[in-house]
Amino acid sequence: MMHHGVAIVGGGCVGLSVAKHLRERTDLDVAVLEKEHHLAAHQSGRNSGVLHPGFNYPPESRKAEFATEGTRRMKAYCAEHGVPCDELGVLVVAKTDAEEARLDALAAQAEANGVEYELLDSQPAIREHEPHAVGQAALYAPEAASVDAQQYVYALAREIQAAGAELYTGHAVEAIHRTGSGYRIETDKGPLEATYLVNAAGLHADELAHQLGVGEGYQIVPFRGEYYELRPGRRHLCRTMIYPTPNPDLPFLGVHYTRRTDGKVIIGPNAVLAFGREAYENTQFDLSDLFETLTYEGFRKLLASRMMLSVALEELSKSYRKGRFTEASQRLVPDVRQEDLKRSYAGIRAQVVSDDGDLVKDPLFVTTDDSIHVLNAVSPGLTSSLPFGDHIAERLEALR
Repeated sequence: MMHHGVAIVGGGCVGLSVAKHLRERTDLDVAVLEKEHHLAAHQSGRNSGVLHPGFNYPPESRKAEFATEGTRRMKAYCAEHGVPCDELGVLVVAKTDAEEARLDALAAQAEANGVEYELLDSQPAIREHEPHAVGQAALYAPEAASVDAQQYVYALAREIQAAGAELYTGHAVEAIHRTGSGYRIETDKGPLEATYLVNAAGLHADELAHQLGVGEGYQIVPFRGEYYELRPGRRHLCRTMIYPTPNPDLPFLGVHYTRRTDGKVIIGPNAVLAFGREAYENTQFDLSDLFETLTYEGFRKLLASRMMLSVALEELSKSYRKGRFTEASQRLVPDVRQEDLKRSYAGIRAQVVSDDGDLVKDPLFVTTDDSIHVLNAVSPGLTSSLPFGDHIAERLEALR
């Protein structure tokens, strides 16, 4: 039976970043277990690919720290490893007086977090950046960037393998057991042992943690985010990135526009309850996962909020009715027509909910004497992956 110093379950951007920084910090024999035969099949490769520079997060919060540092480090990493990364900037558009007031709060956060920004107070100023965007005011953040997330994940994988780490793809973890000297990890390809454990299993992180009695006050509720993309002849409607002004009471940003490094312009995502942890189509469901969600006390408490129920119904409507999705898109760019949109891909966000019915909005990890469980690598997970992985590696190093 193979034995490693540390086993990392999950070969996404967080798990691979932890492996990278463990090899840099320690002499531990590192193994990464990934259930898929190829990388970035789930959250790490099914996102918008945006690097968020940190204006949207409270000063001195872990999110702000990781986002600002992560944007800087990611750009340097992409340049060093030949990963496509375009610094396009983002335009956050306000449509109402209330949203315009929130722009002032975003500007204050940007100032405190050291993020470059410019406030635009008129439609002509907005159109200088995005000729087809419409609003009464906007915040422009030039440091936002678009990155090829899949190529980034593969660059991390090549780097850790060159540094001596083992990467086991096609190894689905079925169970984890405590032993006298660490952990026995059962996979569909056979068992292996490790002295230390890092659980970075994304959509399944809570399931593995609960097997070991960790994080039992939380559960992952999967939310599917669906994207459309503009047809090639209409991509001129968005030059860079166009975002709505965020609602601080909601964890989901709402439909927005992103120009990717391959030239495509994607629109979305919505945020609808997924009927399975890997149900990427709105016709897919997993009865076991769905039953688990619907019977979870925290989820029922969450839906008891009239606002959350209203939002859930609206998001569900966008999933099944293209016209409703188009209407949401037209709020930022009125020139978009329904026939301009074609379905693209979907991702699933591993949204952690507490037993009290609260949406966990901050990074959440639980440390034991010999393990770390990453229960919530919440957005902006891709942006934050390098400093977040470094932080987890530092915490694990301290356990030795």
